[in-house]
Amino acid sequence: MAKSFDVVVIGGGPGGYVAAIRAAQLGFSVACAESNPYADPKGEPRLGGTCLNVGCIPSKALLQSSENYHLLHDGFAQHGIRVKEASFDLGTMLGRKEKIVTQLTAGIRGLFRKNKVAFLPGHGRFTGRGGAGWQLEVGGEPVEAKHVIVATGSRARALPGVPVDNVLVSDNVGALSFDTVPGRLGIIGSGVIGLELGSVWKRLGAEVVILEALPNFLAACDEAVSREAWKVFTAKQGLDIRLGCTLGEIKAGTSGVTVAYSRDGKDERLECDRLVVSIGRVPNTEGLGAEAVGLRIDARGFIEVDGHCRTTLPNVYAVGDVVRGPMLAHKGMEEGVMVAELIAGQAGHVNYDAIPWVIYTSPEIAWVGKTEQQLRSEGVEVRCGQVPFAASGRAMGLGDTTGFVKVIADAKTDRVLGVHVIGANASELISEAVVAMEFAASSEDIARISHAHPTLSEIMHEAALAVDKRPLHF
Repeated sequence: MAKSFDVVVIGGGPGGYVAAIRAAQLGFSVACAESNPYADPKGEPRLGGTCLNVGCIPSKALLQSSENYHLLHDGFAQHGIRVKEASFDLGTMLGRKEKIVTQLTAGIRGLFRKNKVAFLPGHGRFTGRGGAGWQLEVGGEPVEAKHVIVATGSRARALPGVPVDNVLVSDNVGALSFDTVPGRLGIIGSGVIGLELGSVWKRLGAEVVILEALPNFLAACDEAVSREAWKVFTAKQGLDIRLGCTLGEIKAGTSGVTVAYSRDGKDERLECDRLVVSIGRVPNTEGLGAEAVGLRIDARGFIEVDGHCRTTLPNVYAVGDVVRGPMLAHKGMEEGVMVAELIAGQAGHVNYDAIPWVIYTSPEIAWVGKTEQQLRSEGVEVRCGQVPFAASGRAMGLGDTTGFVKVIADAKTDRVLGVHVIGANASELISEAVVAMEFAASSEDIARISHAHPTLSEIMHEAALAVDKRPLHF
């Protein structure tokens, strides 16, 4: 006899496990299916998705470890701290990363037990309609559900004709577990993942060359931020970023990889010990049984949904990387909460205009809302306030005055339309801007809020004041 639930979530990543927990909190009987073992030593399915297992969490662990080594080796001298013959143990770094991942993924199991969510290990797919509503199969066993939430996530986009073995040619998964620091590391793609992974291995001693197809660096960022980031990453940190590259043949040999490419009309070659392919991600919709129930999937592989993540099928929703919008863990989490609350008859909602973005390099880059160039191209008249961290006593004390905060407001209403930060702790500072945009605040509202002194957040205050050309400390 098939197990029956009010809600079955297919996929245990951030969007999926959060949707399952919230639905259970609302009184539903809930199950969550997950089949991917990721790097589990026993080969058992692990909750947490790409983010916790081979994405956000392990990459940030390595970023912090490599940054600590960099500061010890190169950054602490300005504080009068000198260390001779600083070294690192890569095995310990990787072990620490895995310990964090294991602890967090096991924690989700604990949260499931606490909230009475049934964990169904195995691949989940649709088989038909009937009974309680939807017929599913999880790990070969029949399951019925009144409501289904698809949260199957995404995977690294492959480069046609270039097999990934995670030894010589890696995706983001393999690049998190190199057993040695490559002498020369090639990276295809200068997006978030490429820059973060490049930063890790550059700090640990690799010579890093990044090939980017686009002619502009960090095209999604505000132009002022991308200019500052280019200056810091190339001139100060020594990342070799080559723009406007058209790839040719890629050959992996016994001891390295050769990449043929052209730029500015000239043919060039990159010889590297290891190559990381980081050209984006694609949704996981294969094997979902979509054809069995008529679930609509677009030409790019995304499940078609409306603004509230409803699919074209009744009582079937989809959230996270498998639907339109940015592939961000926190976006998937918010969609998971929204959908659970909609199923319960509540007014679930996600404000997609107030979803923050973060790049965890050093300096960090974070933004919310639109860029100045986007707004001006749309004919919106804006006023901008931009103040550097060099004006901050706290930044001086930290020894890191790189970057700035930029606040963009509507010239007529003063409503904040975008905030862009490059600098230390940008990932934390951006939350104030998210709150401001969520509640339709003006730059004057931010300017009237008392900010503790001395803190980095004071630069957000100064930038808001600068919108009206009245900063007090710059």
